[in-house]
Amino acid sequence: MKLTGGRLTRMLIQQGLIENATQPQDIRIEDGKFTAIADHLTPQDHEQVIDATGKLILPPFVDPHVHLDSTMTAGDPEWNQSGTLFDGIRIWSERKKTLSIEDVKTRARQALELQASHGVQFVRSHVDVTDPDLTALKALIEVRDEVKDFIELQLVAFPQEGILSFPHGKELMEQAAKLGVDVIGAIPHFEFTREYSVASLHFAVELAQKYGKLVDAHCDEIDDPASRGLETLATLALETGLGDQVTASHTTAMGSYNNAYAYKLMRLLQMSHINMISNPLINTHLGGRFDTYPKRRGLTRVKELNEAGVNVAFGEDDIKDPWYPMGDGNMLDALHMGIHVTQMMGYDDILNSYQFVTTHGAKAMHVTDHYGLTVGKPANLVVMNNDNFYNALNQRSEVLYSIHQGRVIVNTDPKQVHLHLN
Repeated sequence: MKLTGGRLTRMLIQQGLIENATQPQDIRIEDGKFTAIADHLTPQDHEQVIDATGKLILPPFVDPHVHLDSTMTAGDPEWNQSGTLFDGIRIWSERKKTLSIEDVKTRARQALELQASHGVQFVRSHVDVTDPDLTALKALIEVRDEVKDFIELQLVAFPQEGILSFPHGKELMEQAAKLGVDVIGAIPHFEFTREYSVASLHFAVELAQKYGKLVDAHCDEIDDPASRGLETLATLALETGLGDQVTASHTTAMGSYNNAYAYKLMRLLQMSHINMISNPLINTHLGGRFDTYPKRRGLTRVKELNEAGVNVAFGEDDIKDPWYPMGDGNMLDALHMGIHVTQMMGYDDILNSYQFVTTHGAKAMHVTDHYGLTVGKPANLVVMNNDNFYNALNQRSEVLYSIHQGRVIVNTDPKQVHLHLN
């Protein structure tokens, strides 16, 4: 894999299979935009030609939920031996006391370059703002600008230790909004009381309206079936008219709701047009830690939400930090885990599952106006080393090319395996 920086004004990608198509097509790119998609386009002078014959072409991968402030800190200052969410928060609370601008920037760049190497071009990172100095946020605002040529990065003001339950939490959230976050977050299930939980969501939505931001709340990330922040958030999305500008992340408690309540809630979710983000790798790791047997799978009702027409995306969430000791930024890993745990393993399910880590994530990030393989839009795509997504996911195929704004930012030499069995 190579991260490249060559700027090109004209490019022709020949005979690729766009989003599982069986009929190959050519794609022309000029001045950073898609200008033609057709069965055959004649190469022009001074046009770079990429032979994608028989290769799958997708819109770029999207990670709508990650924590770049904590990335690459696993084991520092200690390992999370219990594997619980709450021990992760405790360990991070100690680690963030030692944060510096350069520390955060170095680790975040490392994670973003890993993600870019796997074809990720759009990322939403939650940033802990329960820090009086807002060190991580200031660092990631710099990173957001520094990586704009290869990744579009959104930042969420995330109150890891609560809005009402942390000293001066409201003031810190407003400072973050003024500094320039893109999204306002919340963590209702971590607040001290049910009353605080509801009030924190009202505050977050009002703050987003005041400053013209999106909303993305860590919501009900707990196995407790009594944790019901989602109904409040969805109602606010409906009644304020924010609709799909609002996202509920995790919602793992929904997997523990009784079916009658979940059925009632589904109608509200449909009406509100809220987005949902599930994080399969991390929530299967954190979930069910207080169960004996049977153990919960740890995810929200992805399959049922998807079938009901609610927009559901998958996120990476954590890369080597106090909550998750593994990860390399490859969205195929999150997707692979997700479709297993949610039992979406029919052939068509697998073939079309790429949408959970592409278009669905783009909808949640509210970037669909400049995302997708459509003439006139920015030329962002990936070419995968396989012919369809069923095969690509099953074989964890490489991203041969990642093209962003009309330039190749990553190219990968396919791995070669030589068997010597006789």
